[in-house]
Amino acid sequence: MAAPSARYRAQILEAFAHHAALLGWTEAAFKGAVVDAGLSEGEALLACPNGAFDLFDAFAERADQAMLTRLEELDLAAMKVRQRVKAAVQVRLEAQAPYKDAARAMTRALTNPLRAGEGARLLWRTADRMWRALGDTSTDGNFYSKRAILAGVLASTYARWFADESEDCADTWAFLDARIENVMQFEKFKARLKPVGEAAQTALGAAARFRYGR
Repeated sequence: MAAPSARYRAQILEAFAHHAALLGWTEAAFKGAVVDAGLSEGEALLACPNGAFDLFDAFAERADQAMLTRLEELDLAAMKVRQRVKAAVQVRLEAQAPYKDAARAMTRALTNPLRAGEGARLLWRTADRMWRALGDTSTDGNFYSKRAILAGVLASTYARWFADESEDCADTWAFLDARIENVMQFEKFKARLKPVGEAAQTALGAAARFRYGR
C-alpha cells in the first residue's frame, strides 16, 4: 500500500492538470488542485513540501510509467532501431495527450533558469528509461551519447507537438521521422570517420615514439 504522502500527491496531480492548463505551472494552480482533491493544507504539505515544484517529477513519472507499460505490449524485437526509438517517443507523447496543455505549462515553467537543472534531470531520466526499455546495454561512451541524442530528439519533438494542429498529429510524427533520420545519418558519418581517427592516432603514436622515444 502506498504511503499517505504518495496517495495525496497522486490525488493532487490528478486534479492539477486542469488548473495548470488555465493558470500555468503555478502555486495558484497547485492550491486549486488541493481544494479539488479535498485535501487539507497539512496533507498537501505532506505530499508536496515544495508545492507545485514537486509535481514536475510526479507528472513526468506518470508519463514515463505509461510509456513503459505501452512499450511492453509492443514486439520491439521485430523492429529496427529507428522504429523502436520512434515508438518510444510516440507512446511517451500519447501518454500525455490528455494532459497536453499541462505538459506545455510544465515545459514553459522549466525554461526558467532556476529550474533548468530539474528540467535536464527529468529529460535525461526519460531518455535513459527509453533506451533501457529498448534493450540498450551499452556502458561505454555510447551510453551517454545515446541518451543525450535521444533527449534532444524528445525535446524538439515535444516542441513540435505543442504547436501541432494536424489530424492525428501527423505533422509531429513526420517531424519525428525526420529527426531520427538525421541522427541515423550522423551515426553513419561517425562510423565512417572512426577508422580514419584510429589510423590518425596510430600515426601520431608512431611519430611521438620516433621523436621522443618510449
